[in-house]
Amino acid sequence: MNYETSVGPGGRTAEADPLMQAEADDRQSRKRTILITVAIGIVLLLVAVWLLTRGGEEAAFAPADAQVPTVSVVAPGNTTVQGTINATGTIAARREMPVGVVGEGGRIVSVPVEAGQWVRAGQVLAVIDQSVQAQQAASAAAQVDVAQADADLAQANLDRALQLVDRGFISRADVDRLTATRDAAVARVAVARAQYRELLARNERLSIVAPAAGLLLQRNVEPGQVVGAGSEALFTIARGGQMELLAALSEDDLAAISVGAPATVTPVGAGESFAGQVWQISPVIDPQNRQGTARIALGYEPELRPGGFASAEIGRGAIVAPRLPESAILSDEQGSYVYIVDANNKVVRRPVTTGLVTDQGIAIASGLTGRELVILRAGGFLNPGDTVRTARVSADGQAGPGA
Repeated sequence: MNYETSVGPGGRTAEADPLMQAEADDRQSRKRTILITVAIGIVLLLVAVWLLTRGGEEAAFAPADAQVPTVSVVAPGNTTVQGTINATGTIAARREMPVGVVGEGGRIVSVPVEAGQWVRAGQVLAVIDQSVQAQQAASAAAQVDVAQADADLAQANLDRALQLVDRGFISRADVDRLTATRDAAVARVAVARAQYRELLARNERLSIVAPAAGLLLQRNVEPGQVVGAGSEALFTIARGGQMELLAALSEDDLAAISVGAPATVTPVGAGESFAGQVWQISPVIDPQNRQGTARIALGYEPELRPGGFASAEIGRGAIVAPRLPESAILSDEQGSYVYIVDANNKVVRRPVTTGLVTDQGIAIASGLTGRELVILRAGGFLNPGDTVRTARVSADGQAGPGA
């Protein structure tokens, strides 16, 4: 059986045309897919570029204030700064008077006073037995009478002799002898009286009396106790009741205060403070602890007990200067400084010298006029030349309008 096969151009048969056509269609479909994918990718890329470009423009045109930090500033001005020095010390009597035995001593028969009482000058604090001394004084008084009787007799003999001498019954030598006898008798009277007064004075010293008015702090004697000239002080008196605080201060603080400086003393356990005044500054420094003593005069108050512990705030003079909180003052190896904001809102470093330290802040001795805008809390996030926005804060800490 013979089949005829037609051959088309290119030498291909008619049966192969459908297969070739299918392959061509498939290739065309893949090309369209690739082109569409590429087109979509280009569109997405263009969109992304557009978005990025637009976003950058928006960021570029965003308000500059969004990236500028805001800082709190204050114009401190000038205020009167009263400096204080804190110290601690012991309360003591300003003029402490120990009172002991003045005479020969003896047995105490009575003590009519108690510690804590006020006594007047000359008031009897303790009485020593005077029974023996009283008899001695009586004997001395009798000796005065004997001597006076002898002097009277000698004077009478002399008077009679003077009447007889003119008649020639008594010689001038006898008159001279009688005169000498009279003078000796008068002298013996003076000696007896002196001895008597001496005994009376000795007896008076047996009574222990207050040398001055004041507050009786200690009583170290009881009735029946035997005391002598070598005994320890029997009583201690705070003259006039005046007290003081012996405040211990360092060398620097001691040099910063002066006599007359005001002070406020607060005893431990007391609910109130008492005004005082520095009346003496120690002329020496303890070589062991490098401290000296400032003596603060105080009036009498029941809460001020000698031996008690107390704290004190001592004034060290006043100056007129800007005052800043501690947070505004920075320091490094170059010294203390602050950050201020100039007219262009730029941060500027300003060296300063600190002065008195108070509860309200630190005085600036030099470096500021008080009209500058000082950054209150610079911390470590600012550098000279940075641009900032300012929020004004008043001296009392209240926020004000921004500059």
